[in-house]
Amino acid sequence: MTQTPEHAGATAEVEAYLRAQEDKTLLRFITCGSVDDGKSTLLGRLLYDCQLLFEDQLASLENDSARFGTTGSGNLDLALLVDGLAAEREQGITIDVAYRFFTTDRRKFIVADTPGHEQYTRNMATGASTAEAAVLLADARKGVLTQTRRHSYIVSLLGIRHLVLAVNKMDLVDWDRETFECISADYRAFAARLGIDAVTCIPVSALTGDNVTAASERMPWYDGPTLLGYLEGVDVERDLRAGPFRMPVQWVNRPNLDFRGFSGTVAGGEVRVGEPLVVLPAGKRSTLARIVTMDGERERAGAGEAVTLVLDDEIDVSRGDLIAGAEARPEVADQFAAHLVWMDEQPLLPGRPYLLRTATAALNAQVTEIKHKVNVNTLEQTAAKHLALNDVAVCNLALDRAVPFDPYVDNRETGAFVLVDRISNATVGCGMIDFALRRAANIHHHAMEIDKSARAAAKGQKPCVLWFTGLSGAGKSTVADLVEQRLHAMGRHTMTLDGDNVRHGLNRDLGFTAEDRVENIRRVAEVARLMVEAGLIVCVSFISPFRSERRLARERLDDGEFLEVFVDADLDTCEARDPKGLYKKARAGEIPNFTGIGSPYEPPEAPELRLDANGSDPETLAEQVVELLAARGVI
Repeated sequence: MTQTPEHAGATAEVEAYLRAQEDKTLLRFITCGSVDDGKSTLLGRLLYDCQLLFEDQLASLENDSARFGTTGSGNLDLALLVDGLAAEREQGITIDVAYRFFTTDRRKFIVADTPGHEQYTRNMATGASTAEAAVLLADARKGVLTQTRRHSYIVSLLGIRHLVLAVNKMDLVDWDRETFECISADYRAFAARLGIDAVTCIPVSALTGDNVTAASERMPWYDGPTLLGYLEGVDVERDLRAGPFRMPVQWVNRPNLDFRGFSGTVAGGEVRVGEPLVVLPAGKRSTLARIVTMDGERERAGAGEAVTLVLDDEIDVSRGDLIAGAEARPEVADQFAAHLVWMDEQPLLPGRPYLLRTATAALNAQVTEIKHKVNVNTLEQTAAKHLALNDVAVCNLALDRAVPFDPYVDNRETGAFVLVDRISNATVGCGMIDFALRRAANIHHHAMEIDKSARAAAKGQKPCVLWFTGLSGAGKSTVADLVEQRLHAMGRHTMTLDGDNVRHGLNRDLGFTAEDRVENIRRVAEVARLMVEAGLIVCVSFISPFRSERRLARERLDDGEFLEVFVDADLDTCEARDPKGLYKKARAGEIPNFTGIGSPYEPPEAPELRLDANGSDPETLAEQVVELLAARGVI
């Protein structure tokens, strides 16, 4: 079918327009600040003044403004353009992160409108994680607030170095220059302490549009850029291509027997066909044979590009590995220091296990030490035993295996991670790696000639841990003692770790706070593991109230070596027995955090054995445990 000249001309215009869009640079930025500072209104004003709204959007905005608007009868409430959740419109606040794309003649933008309420700080951190610039709002009537400082600190942590302080609602202070300059000076002093030098302060009114997209006639004393002018002109191009080559492997691409490639997005640097590469953490070397993309093969690839790499050698590469330049390798360690932003209502407790996710890898991790917590208002460093929602701290972390990484300041892609709760699968923390701990490189496993199997064979038994858990007074220690007596009579080699006895020695420095309970179980689990290595049958009798800590103990052992025995007696039965008088003291308020009274007990969900301790005698319960050991081939 022959095209008419008119059709050909239209097609050429469309193609020229698309090429022009492709040539525009893209800026990712966030709007943040304290609640009611006008973030959503400012973003709505940008979209409205840039004439980026369709007729149906304007009609919907008029209807929504009449129903939910806060700007008065007949006026458009521009905040409703980005506050999409029903709860946001009803309350007039931002709850979730709202992403919007828009474009001008000079640039393309992706903006994240983030919440201002302190309880939604985690959402703000999520929006800032991919941003290159930040627009931080401050209410001209209130100045720099705690949440302003909190967001600034998170912005600095996440490596954003281009920041606009938009002093909003200047119309409510009669466009006063002195007010603007005082707020600007106050904020610049705080930003300097964070290491943020590039701060541009702009007086604006999101409601009226002054200095948002056009210069304000009401503030002739201000001769700086408008907000849009700044965003169109700021240079945030990070030359990641100049850094060392990094590509986390996302997928092993094997469509047929003749092709095996490794797909992912280049996280830093450049690579060319023929260059030597190394696969980490294994450290195996090879040479790049081909670079394959959807558009065909190429000779080189750089940061931000999704490619498939084909190597010269058939080496083992899996999802979660990192391909890097052979002459500029990242660090590889299983322990490192990091800044951590806690994002969960349940506190972080050192020693509790979490799932750590990096670019494409997932592994087990725990915070081994909280070095200090940061007061985001004063930047003061304070001691802490746990982290609460929105806390920011410097922590040491330990992983179950070594992982390759770069410090976050060098590469945001390979230096960032999140912590995930292993039960709820919720993201509970985000972190930025600072450096590897020296002991991670200096301590190595030493292979011993006599191993667990040899020690167990000499004793003629299968080593394991019998983990007795239940409320105080349920009868755990009594049953464990009877089980050990029977095993001893059978000639078996055993050891019992009892909660009270261990606290007289190994754990005498620990109390009964949630943090100390976690550390108590961590130490006992490690001792029990060493005893299993010695070939022993180990009876562990601890309340161990938290499932996560019992899971930690289970994971320290091989499959089949951890047998959880739930000594199940209800609270009334245990309190009636009260052999140590502890419940009476707890009820009187003399023992805080006592399990079952002031602290919860989480019963096992799938124990290897449940003992009904409400009515059965201890001898009968002990016999059931011995029968379990026989059925499992332990004795």
